[in-house]
Amino acid sequence: MNVLLLSTFDTEGGAARATYRLHQGLHSIGVTSRMLVQTKHSDDPSVLSTKTNLAASLASARVTIDALPLKRYAKAGKVLFSPQWLPDRVKAMSTSLPVDLFNLHWTHSGFLQIETLAQLQRPLVWSLHDMWVFTGGCHYTGDCDRYQASCGACPQLKSQRERDLSRWVWQRKLSAWKSLDLTIVALSSWMADCAKASNLLQHHRIEQIPNGIDTDIYRPLDSQIARQLLRLPSNKRLILFGACHATSDKRKGFHLLQTALQQLNQLTWKDQLELVVLGADRPEQPPDLGFKVHYLGTVKDELTQALVYSAADVFVLPSIQENLSNMIMEALACGTPCVAFDIGGMPDMIKHQTNGYLAQPYQIQDLAQGIVWVLEDESRHQNLHHAARAKVFQDFNLELQARRYKALYEEILEQSTQVKRTHLVGR
Repeated sequence: MNVLLLSTFDTEGGAARATYRLHQGLHSIGVTSRMLVQTKHSDDPSVLSTKTNLAASLASARVTIDALPLKRYAKAGKVLFSPQWLPDRVKAMSTSLPVDLFNLHWTHSGFLQIETLAQLQRPLVWSLHDMWVFTGGCHYTGDCDRYQASCGACPQLKSQRERDLSRWVWQRKLSAWKSLDLTIVALSSWMADCAKASNLLQHHRIEQIPNGIDTDIYRPLDSQIARQLLRLPSNKRLILFGACHATSDKRKGFHLLQTALQQLNQLTWKDQLELVVLGADRPEQPPDLGFKVHYLGTVKDELTQALVYSAADVFVLPSIQENLSNMIMEALACGTPCVAFDIGGMPDMIKHQTNGYLAQPYQIQDLAQGIVWVLEDESRHQNLHHAARAKVFQDFNLELQARRYKALYEEILEQSTQVKRTHLVGR
């Protein structure tokens, strides 16, 4: 069985890292897996991409060109919205490869045109790292549920027109994908429910397979040694917050964490806490949170990431919308209890008052209370620590994920073979 994973990047960004982990997991159980990417950052020979300097420059230009239709929506500001209208080289590059099945992941920034899927002529599995596959172009919908019908009048585009860019993208998907041999993999139960409610995907098979993680890399390390290596204080309780674009992506909820910390500053915790931010550099004018803040910037090395999680007493991610957070999974694997809102895929990972705390959605006071609840009792904290690691072993270990995908691939290919045989007999 030859599987080709499609992803814009191999190791840059959360979706890419999750895809690359699956790629490694498939290799570990004997599946012949390759990745085809637009921009390659690793030196892995099983990851394929264009190799010339010219091609690399064109890959960067594709991001800008693909976003040109957004120029008509100046009021939208900076919004992640992917029209995916540019012709691509995916079919041409994959033709020379032995491919039995394509597994698509995050394929944006001009990498994969919507209409290309029908040309691949192989069974398709699409793993949903966000909501784009069933929307008119946005990656997370916020409060909007128009994807359940046909999009249009898109609030993220600040559009009042029914036949706007989002409707055009949605209609292209409907037309191009209606006859596809397509199986959807949702990473979380929340994403599975969203996909089932969407007009685009509700008639396709939808399975749920969560991501996996290497528990030999992400494991509990000595907290005091970790703090010493990272130059963090040994005599404070450390709250860790982290995400890609941690402080600038409003969806990650840093503004909500600020308010929660300001509430904690009014309590007896004022002199006991400090904040660590992973995924953002110190701004020129940092906000006053009432506590000292350590900005670690972007850390790509996984061992250093494990040190950061191990140094922290609690990991907080107050996202407004979230699928299946890599960083929650990484923190849990390192034995760090987590606090988040009870939204999206968070309940799949955090069991309330077992390995962390799920606050009522967007209730700042409950978020602050969750942080206190995790930290205030040392015996409880130790129980949370052990339960966090156990949860990852049970549900999110890499081999389990790879075997689930392998079983799905084999079932799909067997069904595809049977359909072909039936077709030949009928002729």
